[in-house]
Amino acid sequence: MSVALDAWEIAVRLLCSTVAAALIGLDRGEHGNNAGLRTNVLVCLAATMSMLLANALLSTTGKAPDSFVNFDVMRLPLGILTGIGFIGAGAIVRRGELVQGVTTAATLWFVTMMGFCFGSGQLGLGAAMFGLGILVLQGFKLIERRIDTRRFATVEIVLRGSGLTDEEIRRRFAGYTISRWTERFQGEDRSLRFRVGWFERPEEIYP
Repeated sequence: MSVALDAWEIAVRLLCSTVAAALIGLDRGEHGNNAGLRTNVLVCLAATMSMLLANALLSTTGKAPDSFVNFDVMRLPLGILTGIGFIGAGAIVRRGELVQGVTTAATLWFVTMMGFCFGSGQLGLGAAMFGLGILVLQGFKLIERRIDTRRFATVEIVLRGSGLTDEEIRRRFAGYTISRWTERFQGEDRSLRFRVGWFERPEEIYP
């Protein structure tokens, strides 16, 4: 990382960050994710600016022999990276056994690291990260759609009076794996709760 930066070099780094993050953000926003174009661009620019600021403060590092102050400029980008972890955690939503937003959180973390690369002047490394990011988000999605995914759901049945037998219930769920079978009695009613599992191809849900 060069200590002396001119306006042209700063502009190139910011432009590279903006374009790369915008393309990744467009991909995420196209599929209805909350962290879309603006979020990814702002995160990447914040990471880039932290590295540019750390670069500008390099000449002020060090301490006098009679001073106990030790100024580490790299704490600024590290703090940004930690803060992005909290933003990513807020993007993850769990509804029962369904977890959503993990890819969005990982994308924000990835875009932050890409911003660090551009901000530090490692344009080749930043471009490589951008290419890999697009490959993972676009190319690997095609692979995922051809892989059967294990799905789970929780079923709860209340039987009044005699109702169905356990064997009849299991017969009706033929083709599914049944686990965590529990039952509870309340008067003459019987409540059954169990988990069913099956394999499903994602392209059947997202054609």
